[in-house]
Amino acid sequence: MHPEGRKFAVITGSITLLMAWLGGSFFAWPMAGITLWVLAFFRDPQRAVPQGEGLIVSPADGLVTLITTVQAPPELAGADELGGGTFTRVSIFMSVFDVHINRSPVAGTIRKVAYIPGKFINADLDKASEDNERQHILIERNDGVKIAITQIAGLIARRILPFVKPGDIVGSGQRVGLIRFGSRVDVWLPEGTSPKVALGQRTLAGETLIAVLGETDSASAISQ
Repeated sequence: MHPEGRKFAVITGSITLLMAWLGGSFFAWPMAGITLWVLAFFRDPQRAVPQGEGLIVSPADGLVTLITTVQAPPELAGADELGGGTFTRVSIFMSVFDVHINRSPVAGTIRKVAYIPGKFINADLDKASEDNERQHILIERNDGVKIAITQIAGLIARRILPFVKPGDIVGSGQRVGLIRFGSRVDVWLPEGTSPKVALGQRTLAGETLIAVLGETDSASAISQ
């Protein structure tokens, strides 16, 4: 369990015990269920990160709901960031039952962490990438290639928590943040790199292979 969840578990567990002590079993049992859900929500399992040159791993547990070819967001479009051109954006929707620890898709140096306030519409919608509260994390590999992920808040999510800051060095699959409670993570693939996941596929953060840099063969279906 990640330390961020301990305070929520203590709060819900205390309420459960108080209700049970007062004899209100009708309310104590539902609170016990909520406490178990909190424990499950903040679970932080170990992951076996695949090793190899150019591998890009999933930044999130969840369901691949969108694969689109788009321009970089304004916050990442600078010459020292992702730059111009088009990118393949792979969107992974995390339900409230998924692990919510987000991980770095590649090894490298954190070049930018940019928080943008916004709305809290359904994170499964395409426009959530532009309208919702979100946070970009830009990672530069040792060879200079930059990969970015975007943490996007959803209907229930109300806080995006980064674990890293600019200048930090991270390994592939290293924990970089989480989103409370349920939302979406986008990963931005450079031109000339095709995703190796398909719409409707489930991913595991730090384990599922999203793409290999420079490889364009793909079994995915791109939705516009």
